[in-house]
Amino acid sequence: MQATLPQPVADYLTGHHVMTLATQGADGPWAAAVFYAGDGCSLIFLSSPSSRHCRNLALDARCAATIQEDYRDWARIKGIQLEGRVRELQGEEAGLARRLYGEKFPIVGPLAKVPAPIVEALARVRWFRLVPEHFHFIDNSKGFGHRDEVALAQG
Repeated sequence: MQATLPQPVADYLTGHHVMTLATQGADGPWAAAVFYAGDGCSLIFLSSPSSRHCRNLALDARCAATIQEDYRDWARIKGIQLEGRVRELQGEEAGLARRLYGEKFPIVGPLAKVPAPIVEALARVRWFRLVPEHFHFIDNSKGFGHRDEVALAQG
């Protein structure tokens, strides 16, 4: 059963597209921007298994991520900070991830409608799910540094 998110947080996730994923590996810490699609509080993304962040995740599934805009006014800052674990998806789970991702990003939708170069690229990537263990929503409109922990209780 998926955890449910407060509506403002769910809306924020839906309205944004890129998360910065932070990992740790043999060469030290690393951050990478990846497109995501939400599935409850989990985040689905695709990536090359040879990328540095995927190599890091293969050694240690723990990660952190942020989602935010590039604000000029600190009082308007909103965003998400989370930490959790990433796992590679296989079989039906990967198919579901691809469908959810395709709903948000139609360029990777039904293969019959996807341009050939994208089909070729999709054959080289893997699907992943980031499952948060700690999840915070930042909203400086409520005061500088205002951060609410989002309960990840199942429901």
